[in-house]
Amino acid sequence: MEFDEKRYNLARRLKEELSLSEKVYNAIRKVPRHLFVPERYKSEAYVDTPLPIGYGQTISAPHMVAIMCDLLDLNEGEKVLEIGTGCGYHAAVTAEIIGKSGLVVSVERIPELAEIAKRNLYALGYDNVIVIVGDGSCGYAEMAPYDKIYVTASAPEIPKPLIDQLKSGGKMVIPVGDTYQILYVVEKDDGMKKWSWGAVRFVPLYGKYGFRDFEE
Repeated sequence: MEFDEKRYNLARRLKEELSLSEKVYNAIRKVPRHLFVPERYKSEAYVDTPLPIGYGQTISAPHMVAIMCDLLDLNEGEKVLEIGTGCGYHAAVTAEIIGKSGLVVSVERIPELAEIAKRNLYALGYDNVIVIVGDGSCGYAEMAPYDKIYVTASAPEIPKPLIDQLKSGGKMVIPVGDTYQILYVVEKDDGMKKWSWGAVRFVPLYGKYGFRDFEE
């Protein structure tokens, strides 16, 4: 009950402060973030801040997850590519919005985190999420094209494979930059249009189309 109340209060505050859509608000309110964070951080699960999840990675602040979901305008039944699974929380929020008829394909470069995410998602019944270990900067061509793509790590530039794997009419949200990062919304139609949402701070995207090859 303690966590339920904290989660409700967080979701309500984010809805008011960010003017969240009802579907994003409902997903933030429903997904139990405390079950995705390490035990020692459970008491801070509903504080609106990033938290360490091990291996030099973090779980994004709830407001950033909510903002990215809103910017993508996720809809029921869509196929979504997530780059950077982490502990699985963002994928769970996305999975709530797109529903059982939708699918989240999530790529994580760190095998240990991928396993943690799989366990978390399985325990909560999110069978509309597939977690794959690999180089997220290359996307996942085997299941392309995707209606929506979002990236939870900052790239030096928008990776071409992600643009190629996005459907015509699709949308991508991605942070770009090193020391100074900007969150971009990319829309693919006849060409590619992008606009900046604002300054953000994410961990770096490593890989072939990231800052360096993570296998080096």
